[in-house]
Amino acid sequence: MIVSLHPEAETELVEATSYYSREANSALGAAFLGEFNRSIDLLRARPGLGARWRGQLRRLPLRRFPYSIVYQASEERLWVVAVAHQSRRPGYWRARRPSPREV
Repeated sequence: MIVSLHPEAETELVEATSYYSREANSALGAAFLGEFNRSIDLLRARPGLGARWRGQLRRLPLRRFPYSIVYQASEERLWVVAVAHQSRRPGYWRARRPSPREV
């Protein structure tokens, strides 16, 4: 399954990783990125794992970190619409549409 990140979701991932690295230490930043990758691997194997949320979108909370992966899945592709903090600006990403940028 191909995983594609919306450009703004990619920015959110980089910013969150940088935040944890800068404010705590590089190990915590690496742990955040590792948890994101672990969650993506789970979603590749089981795209229906996340809870249905807002129409065709699904949401999978990350373990240990207050972020969720907001995504839409088809048979060939997993579209990551947002790497959203669970308590900041709820729904700010709603206007985003999947884009063809592949990761």
